[in-house]
Amino acid sequence: MDERVAAGTLRGRGEGVRWERLGLPAVLVLLGIVFGAANRNFLTAGNLSNVARQYSPLALISIGQTFVIINGGIDLTVGALMALTSVCAALAMLAWGFAPGVLAGLALGTAVGAANGVLVARTPIPPFIVTLGALSMARGAAFTISGGQPISGLPTPLLWLGSGALGPVPVPAAVALAAFVIFHIVLTRTRFGLYTLAIGGNEEATRLSGVPTGWYKGMAYVLSGVLAATAGLILTARTFSGQPTIGESQELYAIASVVIGGTRLGGGEGSLVRTFLGVLVIAILGNGLNLLNVSSFIQMILIGLIIVLAVGTDFVRERIR
Repeated sequence: MDERVAAGTLRGRGEGVRWERLGLPAVLVLLGIVFGAANRNFLTAGNLSNVARQYSPLALISIGQTFVIINGGIDLTVGALMALTSVCAALAMLAWGFAPGVLAGLALGTAVGAANGVLVARTPIPPFIVTLGALSMARGAAFTISGGQPISGLPTPLLWLGSGALGPVPVPAAVALAAFVIFHIVLTRTRFGLYTLAIGGNEEATRLSGVPTGWYKGMAYVLSGVLAATAGLILTARTFSGQPTIGESQELYAIASVVIGGTRLGGGEGSLVRTFLGVLVIAILGNGLNLLNVSSFIQMILIGLIIVLAVGTDFVRERIR
């Protein structure tokens, strides 16, 4: 496959799209002005630091979700995998210590992601069904292993991962920002990123060009699993306990962040810069509404409405093209 031609084709698909370039930044500025005027605490350094710490796990799973959706799939496992990682890593830390527990959690995320990837790449089962089943199994396993109870008594070095800071930047936010930079480079500057985009655009043509599409599809799920495990470790550090209940509905918020960022649900087009902006929209909206004491149920309604509008905008944009 001529990589230069493919890259040019893929870049061409994004030309002329103004919503991602202007719309999302304008929405962020508008939200900042509205919530800043409505509550004086919104724009304080303390609140913004809390927002960065709170939404870093969502940012991490949204990165993996972006790769999966770009190559034409979807991963519903991430929220439940965060919980399973939390429980298993906590037990491993109690048995072997901090570092082995972290490695065990990452290994678990890799294994679950690989299992999803193999099933998606090597069987005719749709990604939605594969990951929906994995979601149920992972959540059930988290409750079974923990007995439905938090696992406490974890080693104190874990606290730094959830509550520490690198200068003015919370450690979870630093991890998420580093991941965005690294994987933005991967998506835009490496063969893995190019082929991920190409598979989502036309899998059959990419396969006929000699690309091992199954391997690249599978690796997107491995990446998603590792990032979900990392998010689970961060939440474990924040609560300082293994929790079988964490990550509920996070897969939906991750999909919302990716879709709001303009990534096509059909695959073949997307950007981690836009996903980052989508995460910011979710984070600012959620924090602003919390400061205004808006019910969490109303917030769920608003997020659902935003998803519908974002997907509807995507379809309209495609028809115009």
